[in-house]
Amino acid sequence: MSKVFSFPNINKSDNYNTTNFIAEYAKDAKAIIFSNTFTAKMIAPRLSSKLKAGLMSNVTTKILDTNNFKFKRQAFSSKALETVSTNTEKAIITISPNAFEIKNNNNNIRCEIITIEDKLESQFNVIGSETNSGKISLSEAEVVISAGRGLKGPENWGMIEELADLLNAATACSKPVSDIGWRPHSEHVGQTGKAVAPNLYVAIGISGAIQHLAGVNSSKVMVAINTDAEAPFFKAADYGVVGDAFDVVPKLIEEIKKLNN
Repeated sequence: MSKVFSFPNINKSDNYNTTNFIAEYAKDAKAIIFSNTFTAKMIAPRLSSKLKAGLMSNVTTKILDTNNFKFKRQAFSSKALETVSTNTEKAIITISPNAFEIKNNNNNIRCEIITIEDKLESQFNVIGSETNSGKISLSEAEVVISAGRGLKGPENWGMIEELADLLNAATACSKPVSDIGWRPHSEHVGQTGKAVAPNLYVAIGISGAIQHLAGVNSSKVMVAINTDAEAPFFKAADYGVVGDAFDVVPKLIEEIKKLNN
């Protein structure tokens, strides 16, 4: 029988103590699996060192060999796949977002929810935090509506948020947009921001610099809207619209509203 522990209230500001707690509680586990989130990227390497366990991150396939934990994982900013394995007794595995479909099965699994906030004495004081300004978390969104400098200013983001609301999507932006303060840094997606892998990624007014594409190229379907027909994003996108965002997006919103009525 498999046993699953859930830690719903991990203190994201205190990865050191959280690692120690998980290491003690799951010390007999054969494999410890995380989603490949920001918090997991902080905890998994520490846990790997503490438990002398092999670490395989950004895994995208089911286990290929149960004898030595062989998997395929994304590498080089998701530009390639590599096969990795470990011969350690334990394995730490982080799963790439949206890599697996949700399927029902009849496996006998017992889930135990562990409350840890009372068991840890934090070494840190949180003086502030910044969260995604959208209604849906970027890391959990199945649809992401992203925009760049083509929107010309922060005052024009209303139509991006309206489109996101209609599609139950998260909002995102390119690095230059967050750098100049049009949108919060928590919405920055790309190689130096958050990597996302939604079912649908819509890039509006984003040229498609290689650093941006590196953080979004795991998306199942990508749509680009740009006035520049030579924009690099069109080479990576599954669908492209050459046009002014201020013409295209309002018409798109109008058509979606018709479908919803």
